[in-house]
Amino acid sequence: MFRDITPLLGHPLALREACQRMAAPFLNNPPQFVAGIEARGFILGGIVAHLLGAGFIPVRKPGKLPAKSVSREYALEYGSGTLELHQDCVSPGQRVLLVDDLVATGGSAEAAILLLRSLGAIVEAGSFLVDLPDLGGRKKLENLGLKFHALLDFPGE
Repeated sequence: MFRDITPLLGHPLALREACQRMAAPFLNNPPQFVAGIEARGFILGGIVAHLLGAGFIPVRKPGKLPAKSVSREYALEYGSGTLELHQDCVSPGQRVLLVDDLVATGGSAEAAILLLRSLGAIVEAGSFLVDLPDLGGRKKLENLGLKFHALLDFPGE
């Protein structure tokens, strides 16, 4: 079942509330950057970055970044995908919060974390709008040492 967040995006008060709740656990110790996974992670991540006073790192699909980039392939239910980052988007030791709309199998989030870590970033936490716990993504990310925060979870596939 597809979980559609576009009604939330079109409702100003609900969008603000959701992003404030996604940012809330990190207000007392904000990261230097928020990384958002293309495409809905850009929307939510940009707002969360603003609320935390952090910079924003776009995690993109291949061929979309203008400068030198690093990439990582990951498994999808129906094949594979690739994500890219600018190779100079973060300096070693800088703290990054990962943001996306939904975690299912965790493949894209795992790829983003490993890419950021390969550049020396400290990625300790992720904030997500929706978790689909039965698909195993949360466990996969927690096994990477990620503190996992999601506003909603929908058991079942």
